[in-house]
Amino acid sequence: MIILAATPIGNLGDASTRLRQALEDAEVVASEDTRVTQRLLAALGIANRPKLIALHEHNERARAADLVELAAGADLLVLSDAGMPTVSDPGFPLVQAAAAAGVEVTAIPGPSAVVTALAVSGLPTDRFAFEGFLPRKAGERARRLAEVAGDRRTLVFFEAPSRLAASLGALADAFGADRPAAVCRELTKLHEEVRRGPLGELAEWAAAGVRGEICIVVGGAPEAPAADVGDAVARVASLAASGTRLKDAAALVAGETGLSKRDLYEAALQVRARG
Repeated sequence: MIILAATPIGNLGDASTRLRQALEDAEVVASEDTRVTQRLLAALGIANRPKLIALHEHNERARAADLVELAAGADLLVLSDAGMPTVSDPGFPLVQAAAAAGVEVTAIPGPSAVVTALAVSGLPTDRFAFEGFLPRKAGERARRLAEVAGDRRTLVFFEAPSRLAASLGALADAFGADRPAAVCRELTKLHEEVRRGPLGELAEWAAAGVRGEICIVVGGAPEAPAADVGDAVARVASLAASGTRLKDAAALVAGETGLSKRDLYEAALQVRARG
């Protein structure tokens, strides 16, 4: 089978008993960076020295078939540099190929920067979405943010420290400077920091420069205030009085308010009937 194993995101004390045992037992390990895996084995005092195969974003699709074939006859342990493989890290094409080939895939759960940041952010956790890294180019980033600006769920992003200020500024432009957010830096490490506040203030803070591994957590879009039905019907009547067909006026105002086009049309007919 293929075993996806979560590794510490900063604190070695978070390495689970199951992870340690899997490293002791593994004959073959596919890892994002074999040098990082070697350091992990040494730091955890693992005596076993498994065969290490590099599996990263540049080769994972080309290697998936061979690794699935290998896993059909022996266990294959899969590691990313930190956290759970496949979550904004290598592994998804391998799991996809394994599922298609009928090879069993299991996981050793453990540390995850996504849920750790969400938990400490102070923002709603009942519904959330992980958006990974934002595009580097300003135009592509703006388009991506426009797509999710109205999402009511809490959103979690990864970001490089060198792009943090620009991304927070883009988030403030797309979501509004007052949208609540949190920047979670160096989670589980010695210099862990969680900075909470409106996006505009966080963008100003980040302009001075921030270091470390970073997650951005942003509160969901606020619920739109309920439209006043009376005002909406009056606007339909006003548009109709100025020459717009009543059905078209009702459709236009329905699009603006979210109210029912049919209800607006019928209410406006009643207003017209009363003179």
